[in-house]
Amino acid sequence: MLVAFSVAPSGTGNADGSVHDAVAAAVRVVRDSGLPHRTTSMFTEIEGEWDEVFDVVKRATEAVQPYGSRVSLVLKADIRPGYAGELDGKVDRLEAAIDAQRPSADAG
Repeated sequence: MLVAFSVAPSGTGNADGSVHDAVAAAVRVVRDSGLPHRTTSMFTEIEGEWDEVFDVVKRATEAVQPYGSRVSLVLKADIRPGYAGELDGKVDRLEAAIDAQRPSADAG
């Protein structure tokens, strides 16, 4: 399964609204998990079996709790039994489809 999630504290007291320290704590949990993952500016994606992925999400959420008075968690899951390597596989298939739709240089 693939899970994309974002976890952030609110009520941090930071005048600029910055949550990067809290997010860093969550991302450290993900990186230390050993599961395939990718972090972008808005979400962290993680791949693995149901129990192991949700354990990491729970621990990442717990890592954020000390940074504010409450925590917001946004989560999206792609559950596709029998598939692995989809963190990169889905993107590879998308890129191949984009390339296939490009007009060829000989079409002019």
